[in-house]
Amino acid sequence: MRLGAVADDVTGACDLAGRVAEAGLPASVLLGIPRTDASRDDVFALAGSSCAVVALKARTAPVAHAVAASSEAAHFLVGAGATLLYQKYCSTFDSTPEGNIGPIADALAAVAAESAAPDAPSPVTIGTPATPDAARTQYQGVLFVGGVPLAESPMRDHPLTPMRDSNVVRLLAPQTSAPVSLVRWQDVRRGADAVVDLIGDGHTLVDALTEDDIDTVAEAVLRVAAERPVVAGGGAGVGTALARVAVRATETTEGDAATGPDASVFTASGAPRSTGAAASLPGVPVTGRLILAGSASAATRGQIAAFTGERHELDPLDLAHDPGTLDRLRDALANRTDRLAPVLVRASPDVATAQRELGAERAAALLEDALSELAAWAVDELNISHLLVAGGETSGAVTTRLGIERLQIGVQAAPGVPWAVASTGSGRTVAVLLKSGNFGRPTLFTDAWEVAP
Repeated sequence: MRLGAVADDVTGACDLAGRVAEAGLPASVLLGIPRTDASRDDVFALAGSSCAVVALKARTAPVAHAVAASSEAAHFLVGAGATLLYQKYCSTFDSTPEGNIGPIADALAAVAAESAAPDAPSPVTIGTPATPDAARTQYQGVLFVGGVPLAESPMRDHPLTPMRDSNVVRLLAPQTSAPVSLVRWQDVRRGADAVVDLIGDGHTLVDALTEDDIDTVAEAVLRVAAERPVVAGGGAGVGTALARVAVRATETTEGDAATGPDASVFTASGAPRSTGAAASLPGVPVTGRLILAGSASAATRGQIAAFTGERHELDPLDLAHDPGTLDRLRDALANRTDRLAPVLVRASPDVATAQRELGAERAAALLEDALSELAAWAVDELNISHLLVAGGETSGAVTTRLGIERLQIGVQAAPGVPWAVASTGSGRTVAVLLKSGNFGRPTLFTDAWEVAP
């Protein structure tokens, strides 16, 4: 299986690729759509990757832009040899009634149909946002986040995609003209054959409460794919299960244990269980560690609170009114005597005041620009070798400024939070951990370094 995934942001791409690699399939992340034939030809050859994820900035982009970019990415992946397309969206189903999950699903289904036989049945999408080991589950069409219905979770008041309904079928239906159907948990428990029998035209969302349920969804996807064009999709859960199913099939074929790898890639204490696929990264000599936190999520706030090392704050109001703000921070970092100890630079927690005065978009842009400029300066001038970045928008800004085009995915520091090795535009090799704001244990900013390449 060659899994070609289109992710709507960079941390979601890393989430999927990290879990797939831990499940046993080497994976890489492409930051944007490569423009050369050579890039297309080696996308799956690099490090023996069986999964290539194109990371876009499409989650809250205008619908037309998101659809165009996703279609281009899907065409690229099919041209590179992908045998199954995957739509990676957020496990909290971040979207509005206009999109972008539905329109992108329609677009990827159209790409899948183009590469099918002329007389093939119409394409379908099959998936679920459920990712049980990240406490995302779906029951009777209702998405739960940490055991709480989506609309009662902190996502209810998200500034860009406020989630005021917990039923994913009702959320998806206004975003597409195609039919939207549900396979309920009681039928999932009957096995993959039962799920296959209930796959409807258009888009099918499937309940899942456990990793076994997710494996059943993956098996159903592969059976349907043998008969008609299919796009799999959802959070990272189904993609991880597809990797597990593929690894089990390979091991069975080779005469190894048919049970395959343990469904859990983490020990009971929460430490990552390394696999060959995720342990093949080249080492990066440690010459400095920097944490950049642009996320205001509850998980990131907890990680900031638990961090006991040196810290600095960046306030959008200071950046807007005082041109020397970033220079003073650079001076403070340059004068540190112990650069091997992690240092944290965080966005000011008082974002509401800055948003009122500057507007939400300008406040966010000032922070992203400052943090990304700081990252590039730290790598090139301070010889920082290891970067931990919290927040999807911040991660996208940092990797763009560093000129990173590809991430080779390694071991996870926490579920959905993998380390990666990359080359910057200036020719430096760095280790980077790009973290979704909602992911990771409270101690992540301290203990992530223990498994860093």
